[in-house]
Amino acid sequence: MLTLTDEDRLTETFAALANSTRRAIVARLAEGEATVNQLAEPFEMTLPAVSKHIKVLERAGLVVRAHRAQYRPCALDGAPLEAVATWAEQHRPLWGARFDRMDDYITQLREQRKASQDNG
Repeated sequence: MLTLTDEDRLTETFAALANSTRRAIVARLAEGEATVNQLAEPFEMTLPAVSKHIKVLERAGLVVRAHRAQYRPCALDGAPLEAVATWAEQHRPLWGARFDRMDDYITQLREQRKASQDNG
């Protein structure tokens, strides 16, 4: 059996969330479980198309389906989102430092531009 590494799971999660329809489905499921028909309501696409999006989310581990009588409601599994949050938090100091440097550079450019306008 093939097992995914943490890095592979993170890649699948980011790939699944790269699509706006799938992000909207995740946002809806954050409110509570829903059937495929309920998830499809806001979209102008066929049920098979919505089902394909749900399958991508399932493969990424973001969606699980329960078995209740004759229907299978979808629910959000937050574990992959926690992994994304952890990954982002680990990189926050680096990004913060880079944004600070970029802000300093933009300030420097503005000052140079203002100086050249004042002198010219």
